[in-house]
Amino acid sequence: MTGSHQGLALLLFCAVVLGTLAIATWAGRERQGSPEEFYAGGRLFSPLENGFAIAGDYMSAASFLGISGLIALYGYDGMLYSVGFLVAWLVVLFLVAELVRNCGRFTLADVLVARLRERPVRTAAGISSITVSVLYLVAQMVGAGSLVALLLGGTGERARGWTVVVVGALMVVYVTLGGMRATTWIQIVKAVLLTGGTIALTVLVLVRFHGDVGALLTTAADRSGHGRDFLAPGLKYGHDLTSRLDFISLGLALVLGTAGLPHILARFYTVPTARAARRSVVWSIALIGGFYLMTIVLGFGAAAVLGSDAVRASGPAGNTAVPLLALELGGGAGSTGGTILFAVVAAIAFATILAVVAGVTLASSASVAHDLYATLSRRASRTAPTRRARPGRGPRGEVAVARLAAAGTGLVAIGLGLLAQNLNVAFLVGLAFAVAASANLPVLLYSLFWGRFTTRGAVWSVYGGLIPAVALVLLSPVVSGTPDAIFPGADFRLFPLENPGLVSVPLGFLAGWLGTVTSPEPADEAGYAEAEVRSLTGAGAA
Repeated sequence: MTGSHQGLALLLFCAVVLGTLAIATWAGRERQGSPEEFYAGGRLFSPLENGFAIAGDYMSAASFLGISGLIALYGYDGMLYSVGFLVAWLVVLFLVAELVRNCGRFTLADVLVARLRERPVRTAAGISSITVSVLYLVAQMVGAGSLVALLLGGTGERARGWTVVVVGALMVVYVTLGGMRATTWIQIVKAVLLTGGTIALTVLVLVRFHGDVGALLTTAADRSGHGRDFLAPGLKYGHDLTSRLDFISLGLALVLGTAGLPHILARFYTVPTARAARRSVVWSIALIGGFYLMTIVLGFGAAAVLGSDAVRASGPAGNTAVPLLALELGGGAGSTGGTILFAVVAAIAFATILAVVAGVTLASSASVAHDLYATLSRRASRTAPTRRARPGRGPRGEVAVARLAAAGTGLVAIGLGLLAQNLNVAFLVGLAFAVAASANLPVLLYSLFWGRFTTRGAVWSVYGGLIPAVALVLLSPVVSGTPDAIFPGADFRLFPLENPGLVSVPLGFLAGWLGTVTSPEPADEAGYAEAEVRSLTGAGAA
């Protein structure tokens, strides 16, 4: 990249950082001492505002950078991510949005303990939510590293590493200063910027080919190096049985995983009623649907304009396809238009990353403070009733712990982000979706719809999905045994698939059923009846 590229892009990056910090500071001036203010923004957001915030939370670096890059490299098979991410919202709309808003307060565990024993269920749900959040954060860190490495004219590990550290520090600052109120407004601003930037690039791609989609696809196939196979299934996932199973596994994880993502579930608590939550999802589907359709155009546009080899040369995972496409559409390297468009798109992508990491970090810190810390504090108070209560306990103490947990989450995400820098960001998010679909979704659906479900079933369901999902990832080609693995020099892979969803999702449901039917305790039928009425009518909802 030329000096003009670097200077303008760095200037816009700084403007994005300063703007988001200003939003966090402004929001932080409001009272953030109570859990309701810190975790849910006082439940004061309208359906339209929350719909934009949900879209901002969901349209991550994986969507903007990773999916377009995968389509540019693998054509039809890369489109699976766009389709999977979009279809997943139907599961959220029809199965969980309204019910979760009525039953819960701040986290997934709040929904479960409406009818189950609190301590074991909160502990299991908290650990699972933290795991999913950290995996999701790693993808955003990798996207940020790829962006800045491209900006500085190379793929140096040092530039990527420092970027990961800076993004980690910023996400801690956002959550600590402003809580959910700041996070929501950052996501709303980001959603507007990202939607506008994506529309502009899509229009430029279509204008480049005079509105002829057929010519766009034909050129993309010709410049991909694969010919017509680029537009047919099987380029990435169809060459053998293992790759076909990986295809099914990934699709299962993407479609079912959204309904188990902690930071998405948390967004339903920021509106005052269940009806508002449902309307929020409708707004978000309109925004997200249009966005994912445009990522398909951008992916094939990158293949057609740049060529798949050029995308792969910039980064083997394809994470830099969209910024390079913007550079070429603006007039090419060295042109004023190319410089401006590249810098704007890179800054929007960086804003996307900052907004998403803020939301995910807040969800993770809420799980630590509201589920783990608060539960342990209540247990300690019961075992020592005569002991004077510590000053840090109570609602304000819980919020203080949440702020500290944000820092801890940031450190873990930074460490893992430094290890996973060579992986595609959409692929990394697919792993987070697999864990969410395996550990969080089964227990959530059982709790909402199965009257015989017990506490043992809930605990077994969470751990029965979480442990296999994480273990299979560690033993997969993602971690070792392949040139693109996290540890390419080692080989301890025992599981052939890259995504564990095909095995771990059924195990999560099976463990929940097995734990329930073997449980010595009877199901709380009265508790289920009360929770059912509350979930369907909103009576008694927070």
